[in-house]
Amino acid sequence: MEQSLLDELKLSLEKEKNNLTQELRGIAAPDKNVKGDWDAKYENLGDSWDENAQEVTEYATRVPLEHELEIRLQQVELALKKIDDSTYGICEVCKSVMDENRLKANPAAATCVQHAQ
Repeated sequence: MEQSLLDELKLSLEKEKNNLTQELRGIAAPDKNVKGDWDAKYENLGDSWDENAQEVTEYATRVPLEHELEIRLQQVELALKKIDDSTYGICEVCKSVMDENRLKANPAAATCVQHAQ
């Protein structure tokens, strides 16, 4: 892969990492005991039944969103690590070089199109 494309993909991944981290900070906090794990925030809005219902509803919305953002952040961080390790762009299943169009479409892709789930 040519260096200019690799630089472009790395920049894209770094921007996505920053965006994901900002989004996560809005709804979650980093787990102090588990590196790379986030916990959805639970805001205490009050003690009345309608405030309690709103707390539960907001938390129930945040948990799956936090989970999806956390997974994507882990994928992006792994792709950045692979760039540093010079193993980026290799399919984790068949070990072949992934198509550049696949990486342009999803710079954090871990597998070629054939092995994408």
